[in-house]
Amino acid sequence: MIFDSHAHYDDEKFDEDRARLLAGMPEAGICGIVNVGASLEGVEASQKLAEEYSFVYAAVGVHPDYVGELNEERLRWLSELCRRPKSVAVGEIGLDYYWDKEAHELQKKWFIAQLKMAIAEGLPVNIHSRDAAQDTFDIMKAEHAGTTGGIIHCFSSSAQMALEYVKLGYYIGIGGVVTFRNARVLKEVAAAVPLERIVLETDCPYLAPTPHRGKRNSSLYLPLVAEEIARLRGITPQEVEETCRENVLRVYPKILSSRTAGCDACLDGGINGDR
Repeated sequence: MIFDSHAHYDDEKFDEDRARLLAGMPEAGICGIVNVGASLEGVEASQKLAEEYSFVYAAVGVHPDYVGELNEERLRWLSELCRRPKSVAVGEIGLDYYWDKEAHELQKKWFIAQLKMAIAEGLPVNIHSRDAAQDTFDIMKAEHAGTTGGIIHCFSSSAQMALEYVKLGYYIGIGGVVTFRNARVLKEVAAAVPLERIVLETDCPYLAPTPHRGKRNSSLYLPLVAEEIARLRGITPQEVEETCRENVLRVYPKILSSRTAGCDACLDGGINGDR
């Protein structure tokens, strides 16, 4: 059974078949999904998906590309959403200097504000960082390390940087990119980071693994990611799937405390193999 730690099933690319696709996830071996907010609209849509599907959970946060939507009143609204039973993380939040849709200082302001919100609400964070590795790390170390923990989503920096995040208590999110032939650095990360600090993710509908690269991604492709991590580490895909599932439950403890998931195989017995 696999737990997808980061997905965007509210995306319009799923409009035609979202209900059918999600309904079939448990039977296909996907026991849980965290749907992650990006814009304020995406945050609200994630809440609705979590209400509709027992195995779907929500993350609450505004992506750096959309921080222009934020003000103090909207931040208070996000804080209120964090208190709902199936809101398990604050994310995805962070910095994005690749698209540069918002000024860097504005991105930093609301990144820090949302990190503080996560601490106040007692929730882990889900971090987006693109072409902003050092600034992201510096802010995480100064503002959040040693507090509520979380995941560095879609990790794209060096193995050395990944291990520095692990030292600070964070988990590393790995998805379909690790299967790409030219993803040398991420393959190094997947081999170097302790398996107990890796979580599987899709970021769907984006970043589908080989041989589906360029097509719409979904949680159904996560076995391909597990297989590649297993190959790189010289272990079995089952070990990757089981350990990474336990890691998700560890980093998002509210999933266990809510006891609302529809897949007993994911939740009953907790973590560390006590099933």
